[in-house]
Amino acid sequence: MMPDFHKSDLLIGGRDQKAQSGEYFDVLSPATEQVMGQSARAGNADVELAVAAARQGYHEWSALAPKEREATLLRAADLMATTGEQRYLDLLMDESGSVINKARHEIYYTVDLLRTAAGEVRRLYGDTFPNDNPARMSMVFREPLGVVGIVSPYNAPLALLAKMTAFPLAAGNSVVIKPSEETPLIAVAFGKLLVEAGVPANAVSVVTGFGQECGAPLVSHSGVDAIALTGSTATGQVIGAQAMQQMKRVQLELGGKSALVVLKDFDPQQAAEIAVQGMFNHAGQICMANSRIVVEAPVFDAFCNAMKQACENLKIGDQRDTECVYGPLINRRAVEKVEAHLSDALQRGATVLTGGKVKQGLVFEPTVLLEPPRDSSAWRDESFGPMTSVVKAADFDEAIALANDSEYGLSAGVLTRDIQLGFKAARAIRSGAVHIGMHAFQSNAMAPVGGLGLSGMGRSGGHYSTDEFTELKWISVELGQ
Repeated sequence: MMPDFHKSDLLIGGRDQKAQSGEYFDVLSPATEQVMGQSARAGNADVELAVAAARQGYHEWSALAPKEREATLLRAADLMATTGEQRYLDLLMDESGSVINKARHEIYYTVDLLRTAAGEVRRLYGDTFPNDNPARMSMVFREPLGVVGIVSPYNAPLALLAKMTAFPLAAGNSVVIKPSEETPLIAVAFGKLLVEAGVPANAVSVVTGFGQECGAPLVSHSGVDAIALTGSTATGQVIGAQAMQQMKRVQLELGGKSALVVLKDFDPQQAAEIAVQGMFNHAGQICMANSRIVVEAPVFDAFCNAMKQACENLKIGDQRDTECVYGPLINRRAVEKVEAHLSDALQRGATVLTGGKVKQGLVFEPTVLLEPPRDSSAWRDESFGPMTSVVKAADFDEAIALANDSEYGLSAGVLTRDIQLGFKAARAIRSGAVHIGMHAFQSNAMAPVGGLGLSGMGRSGGHYSTDEFTELKWISVELGQ
């Protein structure tokens, strides 16, 4: 079924505006690889307008009483709860390739994020501390940074954008959003919802376009005080370096090569079911997907047998079937990347337990590699597709060493019935999060999501986000004069 055609302009100062160039770019549907819409192609001149609006919007928004900012974000949550499926369900499936259950989850997780952010408005706490001079008082205030530039991804184009936007707004900042060129339509629609809820028109702008033309001018703009990015490590390295030239605050949630450790006391059948859930959501296009699975030797064979069966039972491809686990990858390049990682591993001695082919269009089979070389791209690099690697560990110590054999450190899971052993593993694994008894793909609106190493810097979620997007100011007063 061909999706509806959408044409979208920029959102600047709360109004639809054509790009200064008058140009648009095509938006393709992953399901059909056909044009489903067009989005305005922003350039430097458009970024200038958006940042100028945001400078004004920052003063308008930050001057509001906390109760007013709180009420506005709650209205946005209510709008999403009551109209979200009508506004976003088909668009999420058509533009990002989401299956219907994943699309619904994004909508209602966005409601949760907006409500959580509203609660943080009243928790922007300051501090006091004692002075040696009893006549002097010292206070610490927490103040918004100003304008936050947001560079959002395509894999969860509504939920992650909401997370990246709602918490800076809660802290009193204004935002300029540059979404992925793969999913610009959803971002513009979300920006309009925020304005409809009562966020001042100048406080939210959305500029759609490509990295060099639109993203780079936003990151380097002197009127932008901070940059938040969720995306690939390669993009984060470029944007982080560019932002730091002006000493901007940066919050980078980047790639992952997350490990799932299966210890010998855990039922291998149940472990396989958990591993499949943690890996193949949205075709593995999740930075926390457990794309490296380390299994202790006594249960290795049983786990592999169960994993093969579980993968072959997965229903894939039909986005509107509620039993379907995933649909297409985002584009042809994404398929080619998975194929390249697979080919490299096979040429160097790995074997395929199951999968390994395109089923149809951009839908790639759930694929499990056995024992890829530890220096192969399949083991070391983020494939960002439905392929995971399984390796055998002789004992607990080797399992932890294999889990830590990565330059990434975003999330991890440990499957064991022994809580003492679980905590020992969790403390030993080098990662921003470790989940005991669960897979690596976990998220919570209050949790400090973020990673180590190539997985980025900073944390997002709850007060950890508002901490990132506020500055501390020490004010003292001499009372003895």
